Amino acid sequence: YRDECLRRMASEPYPAGLFCNRTFDMYACWPDGSPGTTVNVSCPFYLPWFEKVKHGLVSRRCGTDGQWVTVNGSQPWRDYSQCEDELEVTAEEEGARRLMVSFKVLYTVGYSLSLLTLISALLVLTVCRNLRCTRNYIHANLFASFGLRATSVMVKDALLERRWGVELVQVADWEALLSHEAALGCRAAQVLMQYCILANHYWFLVEAVYLYKLLIGAVFSEKNYYRLYLYLGWGTPVVFVVPWMVAKYLKENAECWALNENMAYWWIIRIPILLASLINLLIFMRILKVILAKLRANQKGYADYKLRLAKATLTLIPLFGIHEVVFIFATDEQTTGILRYVKVFFTLFLNSFQGFLVAVLYCFANKEVKSEMKKKWQLWKLDHPVLCCAQ
Repeated sequence: YRDECLRRMASEPYPAGLFCNRTFDMYACWPDGSPGTTVNVSCPFYLPWFEKVKHGLVSRRCGTDGQWVTVNGSQPWRDYSQCEDELEVTAEEEGARRLMVSFKVLYTVGYSLSLLTLISALLVLTVCRNLRCTRNYIHANLFASFGLRATSVMVKDALLERRWGVELVQVADWEALLSHEAALGCRAAQVLMQYCILANHYWFLVEAVYLYKLLIGAVFSEKNYYRLYLYLGWGTPVVFVVPWMVAKYLKENAECWALNENMAYWWIIRIPILLASLINLLIFMRILKVILAKLRANQKGYADYKLRLAKATLTLIPLFGIHEVVFIFATDEQTTGILRYVKVFFTLFLNSFQGFLVAVLYCFANKEVKSEMKKKWQLWKLDHPVLCCAQ
């Protein structure tokens, strides 16, 4: 709004005679005013509640001396009563607000629970030497990507709340809020979050590729491929996040980079996620076909065979992030009404609790891990016989 105002002021010719100078007073853009008149302009479009007050006007008085009327000799006088947010909230708006607050509570609980579980799982895989192999290294990286994603989301939320939760009383408060320095923290958190989301999806892809090569029985050296997996999981996101960051800085350098005015820049991030999800879906279907063939060859009973196939399918879905495919093309911009709320709920619920589910399935419920933990517990009891006897 300010940039547009400055451009307009620079392009318009000045009137002759005595007049109040055109100005931007950190609230609205004012044209030149005739002495002894009241100047009216539309409510500024940057106001969060602009849709409610778009037909309202804000006023300033131009004094007979060609100076804008001030209060206490310094603060500009203006009447912006028509641009203030209405205190009355409709039942629909209140319902939507409560729903969004409950969604935030839901995913905050989900990410917090996931983070605690993932840290525990990483400690288990790190401490137990017998669990150190390529498969578990990949699991550990996937856990780390989930943990970073959860942390980045919660940090971003905290910074946004700190930024927008301030009470705006004076013009100086607006200046501080809208300054680029104030936005640096939440922009950094936004960039980190986008990187972590991409890393999360590409570690899904690494899991899929590794399991596919394992099941198909291809002969390969794990040590040689692990470095490639690291590049794919942690390096690929950088290739897309950096151009997105540059595009945002040059073309949409506003607020916390959370709004997408030009969707072309958003697709820089979205396309690689969709690509990884689609490749995962194809690998998922191929792996299911291999599992189906192996189960058919070794089936003992039809019911047992169906149960094992269902178990394998349900285990693979969270590992590959296949649930993402359900809403893969239903973007926020294309969904409205009830469908939008349904999409938001399932996306937030699955994304926030997925780290918890993956950590439980691929660490704490794993037979190999449970066996190793049992051994560690037995050794600890042998090393601390006094404590055990006291119990």
